[in-house]
This record gives sequence, structure tokens and C-alpha cells, in this order.
Amino acid sequence: MGKLPILSGREVVKVFKRLGWQVARQRGSHIILIKEGHIATLSVPDYREVARGTLRSLISRANLTVEEFLNAMK
Repeated sequence: MGKLPILSGREVVKVFKRLGWQVARQRGSHIILIKEGHIATLSVPDYREVARGTLRSLISRANLTVEEFLNAMK
């Protein structure tokens, strides 16, 4: 399992967009992402640094592995 880097909320959203997620709306300091065919929505905090545990939780809610997420970053 790869080590997750510290990313901003906007950088996390960019990676999820590459993986087919779309921004549905932004409410306060959270960006809500949706994807066709997925029941779950992702709520990405729009912070300067997203905690690694939060990022790991978002990745698992999106039914991805850490490696798939890291590959989409490149």
C-alpha cells in the first residue's frame, strides 16, 4: 500500500475528476462529488491540507484502492 501525500482539497477534487467524478455543488467548506452509477457521494473538505485518514476514507467510499488513486495523480 502506497503512502498518501498531503494534498489540498482542490488537488483531491482534480484527481477524482480524472477518475470520472463530477462536482455537484459546494456547500460551505465542502465540495460534493457525484458519479453516475454510484450511490455514494464524496464530501471533500476544501482545506489547505486534507488529513490522510480523511483521504483514505474518500478513496474507499469511491471503491478505489490507494494505488489506483496514486496512479490517477500522475
